[in-house]
Amino acid sequence: MFSGSTPTAAAPEGKSPWRNPLFYSSMVLGITLLVVGWILYSRWEQNRLIERRTREEKSAKQAENDRIALEQLGGKELAIQSFYALPGAIRRGETVELCYGVANAKTVKLEPQANPVWPSYARCVDVAPTKNTTFTLTIADAQGNTKTETLDVKVH
Repeated sequence: MFSGSTPTAAAPEGKSPWRNPLFYSSMVLGITLLVVGWILYSRWEQNRLIERRTREEKSAKQAENDRIALEQLGGKELAIQSFYALPGAIRRGETVELCYGVANAKTVKLEPQANPVWPSYARCVDVAPTKNTTFTLTIADAQGNTKTETLDVKVH
């Protein structure tokens, strides 16, 4: 022993964290979790983009289909799309079917006849004229604009 000094314990030799296998395993696990997380996030992001594009395409297609349907039904203008009689000529006492189709009409008037009529894309009314008759279809929109067509039915 040395004189005048107290015995001290030798400092234990510490393990370096670089020599600890748990440290390396934790690092590998952490990196793996980051990579898996990144893959899941990027796939989620791609799916969102695909879904958004699909919605936009579906919306554009629906808008185009709606535009086509609107045009087929008369567009935005007041119009008499059809007005005809089946059959066009009858014998006295028989009935004839008067059919009409209108677009954007607020009111419809069919003269001379007593059956009620209203705006429709396809409607038929039975009438029984006793002599040659000219039927008049008049339609009006909400602004007061009118359109008129006539139709002759021959009675033999």
